[in-house]
Amino acid sequence: MVFQMTARRSLYLRMTPILILALGLAMAFYYDLHTLFTFEALRENRLSVIDWKQDNYTLTIFAFVAAYGIITAISLPGATWMTIAGGFMFGAVEGGLLVLLGATVGATVVFLAARHAFAGYFRAKVGSFIFSMEKGFRDDAISYLLVLRLVPLFPFWLVNLVPAFLSISTPAYIVATFFGIIPGVYVYASLGSGLGNIFDQGGEPDISIIWSPEILLPLLGLSALALVPVIYRKFLARGRIV
Repeated sequence: MVFQMTARRSLYLRMTPILILALGLAMAFYYDLHTLFTFEALRENRLSVIDWKQDNYTLTIFAFVAAYGIITAISLPGATWMTIAGGFMFGAVEGGLLVLLGATVGATVVFLAARHAFAGYFRAKVGSFIFSMEKGFRDDAISYLLVLRLVPLFPFWLVNLVPAFLSISTPAYIVATFFGIIPGVYVYASLGSGLGNIFDQGGEPDISIIWSPEILLPLLGLSALALVPVIYRKFLARGRIV
């Protein structure tokens, strides 16, 4: 009986962080907070946003980073428009940096919560398969994570979760996340920095720009570059065998 109570308490403690995030997501949808992170909402409130930023600059910075971290942690849709808003409010360079901070913090919260709640269960269920993947990720964690972050094919929320089930250190995860999302963040932050002209012309920014050859090909090139250490290690190991 004591063992069962201890095990149940341990389960509750493990699940608490992920349940808090799930509750946050449910509440965000219940109160329609996701509608705040759209082009229409930004267009309608652009003057109020700029005025509030000018009157409360330091507070706006902290509020923006915190808000971005929260929407990332609870996987609330709208991060792309939030990134564009960051470029619109603070400019491409500063806005991009604030997005990087918020996104990295939020992604790390998801990573730690998922690892704390599900890693043991997940590994027990798919142990042999996960072990075969784990060695490669453990040896070249930053390289593989950089590829997953750089290529826009993989959803951000999914890349936040998958590493939690592998033996990837938290520092490696943070470093790869921060540097891996830099190109994509600055694409959208730069788009946001010119949003004022788009508003004046009655247009709408093209968020599919990330898929244009001018953007996608360099991202794929950076992904290939991130794999160079992996390829080098493979050849080195093969040379030792020979």
